[in-house]
Formats: sequence, structure tokens, C-alpha cells
Amino acid sequence: MKGRPVSIQASADVSENASVPPSCAVWHCAQIREAAILGENCIIGRGVYIGEGVRLGANCKVQNYALVYEPALLGDGVFIGPAVVLTNDHFPRAVNVDGSIKSADDWQPVGVTIGDGASVGARAVVVAPVSIGRWAMVAAGAVVTRDVPDYALVAGVPARQVGWVGTAGVPLKEIEGQPSRLRCPKTGETYTVVGDTVLTKDDD
Repeated sequence: MKGRPVSIQASADVSENASVPPSCAVWHCAQIREAAILGENCIIGRGVYIGEGVRLGANCKVQNYALVYEPALLGDGVFIGPAVVLTNDHFPRAVNVDGSIKSADDWQPVGVTIGDGASVGARAVVVAPVSIGRWAMVAAGAVVTRDVPDYALVAGVPARQVGWVGTAGVPLKEIEGQPSRLRCPKTGETYTVVGDTVLTKDDD
């Protein structure tokens, strides 16, 4: 980076080749690698790692000690909780079959993709390559090994869908007498379940 905005703490390690708008805040001991691109108003917590070429949309919040490995792609308004790990190696090994230590040329990174507004709870692990849909919610401590649909609430090891959430992050409730219709108890927004596997917001 050219110069160092006040919003980047002195102990943070931010590559000069990263793109970090002045509206972002980067806290103590965070590392942002080469070619990483952050959108406006992102908050990067203490000890966070943002890998080479990772892309974050606007208004993302990455909490303390989260590890976002390349080539992750995060949409707008994504929340990454404390100590979350987004992995990038589907078949991890330190060495090749001949015993030699692996270099960057010996494996192909695979990424995690997270849709707009989605949240990943504290200490969850997302095992690449998977996609987490828009406004989905991953519970704290979950291990995600498969794609998560839009608005889905998943929990457990491995993570399984346990419900639906709305844009406010609150579990949706069935509308009486309409089993395929759900309502957010906080906002009043309504949603429709299609075939028990897809949720659509009624005003989308």
C-alpha cells in the first residue's frame, strides 16, 4: 500500500500490493497478503489472516484470529466470526509421496465462496471447495463440508441444515396454515419454501 491510513494499526502487516480502501479498519497483528482486495468499510480484527488474492465485498466483518485462505471470495456484508478457518486444500499433505516437502507448485488451492449477507459463527471450519449461499448462517463450531443453500441455517460436525434464517439472522417461523410459507419474527418479512430445499424471499 502507498502510505498507511490511520485506520490500519501499526502492528498490522499489509502488503503494498493489497487493495485496502481508507474506509476499512485493520486491527493489531492482522496480515493482509499480496493482491488481496477489500471492499469499502470492511473491518479486519486482531490477528486475522487474509490470503493472497482473497476478495472481500463491501461492509464485511472478519473477527479476531480468523484465517481466510486464498482463493476465498466473500460477497458484501459477510460476517466471519472469531477463529473461523476457511481452508484451501482438499487433500492436505506436508510432503509429496517421495517424502520431499511440498512447494506451492505441488498443489492446487481451492477456495470457499460466501454469498452476500452470510454469517459464519465462531470457530467454525469451512472445508474448501464449498459455497455458502446468500444470508445463510453457519453455527459456531460447525464443520462445513458441503454447499449451504441461501438462507439455510446449518450446525454440527459435519454441518447439517437445521432450519432457515432471514436477512436479520433470526430463525424463520412457519405461517399458520401455510406450511410452505415462513415469516421472520423480527422483521415480518415472508419467505416461500420451494420443494423443501430452496427458500426465496417474497419480495426478491
